[in-house]
Amino acid sequence: MIKIPVHGVICLLICSLIGCNSRINGRVSASLLNPLDTEIFELTILHLNDTHSFIKGDHFNLLNDAILLNTKKKDGSPINKITVSFGGYPKLITLFKKEEEASQNVLKLHAGDSITGTKYYTLFKGPKHVSPDSVMMNQICFDAFTIGNHEFDDGDSGLADFIDDLHAHACNTSVISANTKLSKNSAAVMGEKIQPYVIINKRGIDIAVVGITIGYKTAISSNPDNGTTFLSELETAQITINKLTRLGVNHIVLLTHNQYQRDIDMAKTLSGVDIIVGGDSHSLLGDSTFTNLGFHAVGDYPTITRNADGDVVCIVQAWENTHLMGKLHATFKNGKISSCEGFPLMPIGEVFTYEDIDGTNKLLSKNDQQNVLAFLSREDELVAVTDNPEALMRIEQYDQQIDTLLKQVIGFTDENLCLERIPGQGRSNINGCRKLTYRHGSDITAIIAKAFWLTVSDADVAIQNSGGARVDFPKGKISFSDLYDLLPYSNRIVTADISGAKIIAVLESALANHIDNGGSTGSFPYAFGLRFNVDTSKRAGFRISEVEVISRKTMMWSAIDTSRKYRIVTNNFLSTGKDGYKEFSNIKWTDTYIDYHDPLAHFIERLSEQNLKISKLPKEEYSIKSFIDPDGCNHSIYDDCVYTW
Repeated sequence: MIKIPVHGVICLLICSLIGCNSRINGRVSASLLNPLDTEIFELTILHLNDTHSFIKGDHFNLLNDAILLNTKKKDGSPINKITVSFGGYPKLITLFKKEEEASQNVLKLHAGDSITGTKYYTLFKGPKHVSPDSVMMNQICFDAFTIGNHEFDDGDSGLADFIDDLHAHACNTSVISANTKLSKNSAAVMGEKIQPYVIINKRGIDIAVVGITIGYKTAISSNPDNGTTFLSELETAQITINKLTRLGVNHIVLLTHNQYQRDIDMAKTLSGVDIIVGGDSHSLLGDSTFTNLGFHAVGDYPTITRNADGDVVCIVQAWENTHLMGKLHATFKNGKISSCEGFPLMPIGEVFTYEDIDGTNKLLSKNDQQNVLAFLSREDELVAVTDNPEALMRIEQYDQQIDTLLKQVIGFTDENLCLERIPGQGRSNINGCRKLTYRHGSDITAIIAKAFWLTVSDADVAIQNSGGARVDFPKGKISFSDLYDLLPYSNRIVTADISGAKIIAVLESALANHIDNGGSTGSFPYAFGLRFNVDTSKRAGFRISEVEVISRKTMMWSAIDTSRKYRIVTNNFLSTGKDGYKEFSNIKWTDTYIDYHDPLAHFIERLSEQNLKISKLPKEEYSIKSFIDPDGCNHSIYDDCVYTW
């Protein structure tokens, strides 16, 4: 006979009579003994994932061929494109509150990768600031948050800072990951900041939410401390589920940062799982509503499969970048899923604009605003909401602080780091730089490529186009503002595995873009981990020669193997085939969701922490070994070749 303390009996009686919303991180108390679940139990899950510091909203263009508008452009022509604002935390906070009030037994979950992706993370990260991401998340007050790979981008200490920010609020969101094993010296160990699971009681029913973090990807693409490891996602999930079921908890939700297809595969193998709320793959799930708006849904919401027991498993994900909120409604009978349904909710603004013939944005008339709203509101997935005023105020405050933060010095250089597109072109604004870049090209672009290479720890080669870098770094201080002047675009870092032959073809197509096709000189390729001879006097396809690749282990150079696959890192602009990099367009890329600026910022900051200054790379690390211009003048032999590019 099992003896239950008197206070435990009282808790059970109270829970059975009025319901409880208790939460226990990674442990079980007497109050977690469930009454017999013989009746129907309904659960609503509101969820986000992969928000990546996109605290502001976005917009899409609604092509107008179905709405009769009275508003006309200045020249009397009809309006064929309407701009619709959507997403962002100010709208999502309003939507979460609205849906929470309208539902019973609500769980609010975030499936990881809250940080990294915009200047709101780059400029406000660290113990000196309160993370804007945590501020916004705390207004929603999530019941649980699982760790994504990007939560480790600034090491275990960066993760600990972020968790501290989350826990500084009254809601004290549970941070969970069952397969993350922190180093004994990890900053996140102190205070048990991460638990394997959380058990939440809703109206007398215990629901376990188990965190799972994608392991291999986190280890190689982020920066966990030495000694912090990741166990098998599948095995850990099953071990944890078995533990929970032995404790009498039979409503199991996996909160995973593990990719959509991997979640489907895992569900079929696991026993005892009911629901998987996922992230990492940035998968938009839903119906033709999103396709009709120009987006691409990759699966059903929810995606329904069966586990190893033959029971229904409901799998959901909520796209990316605060674009929408997932809403899943699940019904349990006798502890098993009997039905699940729902759809993502995209919050849209109530004000619509159009572009006039002079390029200015104008408001539609009041009546036309209502007509557009009525048209969009026919779809259940589109919900018009007002922005949360506190969130708007916070964003305004951050934006006001950004000017100050941009002036923050992050490092120094003791020499001019010259900008150039093509060796000898003379594009730099610093006197003497043409001579310094005459043989091997741009200093600063080569450093950008190296920063990419260092950020992706298993990359073999990094490629950066010359036009992506916009300014020199003169001798002296380097601020965030300098960094954003150098890299003014909103790009991200992407990776792919491609053959050595394809790499050479990419370099050739980039050169052909401006030499043969009249394209921008900005397509000229720079790289790290890769070096080659360039002879622009030859015909297309024969301009690149003696290509070599460096070994990460030995830092020795060897001839490229045209049949071997190499992991390449570049920016997402080039990955689409833009700027002459057409050979990239038919390759499957993996988006790291690392902001374009972060690699170089980290590179400079790491040097500063060691009291070192950023300087030119050793000549053997420059990608251009030798350069011959279209006139046949060899920059390695002649000191003053003049060619007008």
